[in-house]
Amino acid sequence: MPAPSSAVWCEQRAPAASAAVLATGTLAVGLDLAGYAALFRVSLGLACAAWLLLAADFTLRLLRAGARWRVQVRMPSVLDGMATAALTTVAATAVVGTGFSSAGSPPLAATLLVPAVLLWPVPLALPPQGGERRGPGTVFARCLATQGLAVLGAALAAAQSAAWLAHAALVLFWLGLVLYAFALARFDVRQMAEGLGDHWLAGGALALSALAGAQLLTADSARLYLWNDDDRGVLRTTTVTLLVLALVWYAVLLAAEFLRPRPRTGIRRWATVFAWAASGAAALAVAAALDVGWLDGLGEALLWAAVAAWLCGAAWTVAAARGGVRAGRVRSRARR
Repeated sequence: MPAPSSAVWCEQRAPAASAAVLATGTLAVGLDLAGYAALFRVSLGLACAAWLLLAADFTLRLLRAGARWRVQVRMPSVLDGMATAALTTVAATAVVGTGFSSAGSPPLAATLLVPAVLLWPVPLALPPQGGERRGPGTVFARCLATQGLAVLGAALAAAQSAAWLAHAALVLFWLGLVLYAFALARFDVRQMAEGLGDHWLAGGALALSALAGAQLLTADSARLYLWNDDDRGVLRTTTVTLLVLALVWYAVLLAAEFLRPRPRTGIRRWATVFAWAASGAAALAVAAALDVGWLDGLGEALLWAAVAAWLCGAAWTVAAARGGVRAGRVRSRARR
């Protein structure tokens, strides 16, 4: 017996839909770092609109499903899908909040931080339902959510001169790296040759971690005096290492795409768009934090590649949505 449509949506579509919001929000952050103010505001507006649509869609499905949710959440695959979607939504909410902080609206960014923090521990505490089985790129969702909160916390600490936020963000930063190590142990490396998009989260999670480290370095000032020389040295070394590893992942995964082409496009490709956007944003953030001029050029190149990928993803999503509407109309007429 096939699973109900709401269960299928939670298992397969919800994580990818929240990844689309995450990709758009991360792209907005990168465009702000690159100095493209107009494009930054447009992409931030799109990310905010997509976030609202995702929240409304999930709420409507929850209301329509009613008591069936009690049965559906007992399915391991559905529970895993819901947890991944929730964690990706936390990361998406955090990067959208970071965009609002950059746009000069720290109160709105702080407002988004509250639901993200409240939602974060619930799916984080759920044990993976796959047991010892190796999984796809979604195993990195716990790292993504944690590092997303670190990015937003560091941005708000700099904007509001709140040292406690920076120290909380630092704790989340180190926790995110631990979660990445656990996720890497569960990641199925065969996804590099077979994955349909979300395998790029292996590199995207490291890029977001490097962005968090750069934000923590930037948040420091003579007024706050967050880190002493030793702390700053460790944070600096770790951030540079994370960026290098993220770029290595980028090169390896891109080579795998050329060696094993996967022309089929799907909604999971939004995770690929996110990874590209996060790599560009991380390079730009590290360049600014450590005053490494040549990284600016690399960051902009990666960012424009992400813009092109975003446009392709948006075109495919619109086409798929139109196809779904037409199919729905045909079925409706057939029933008559």
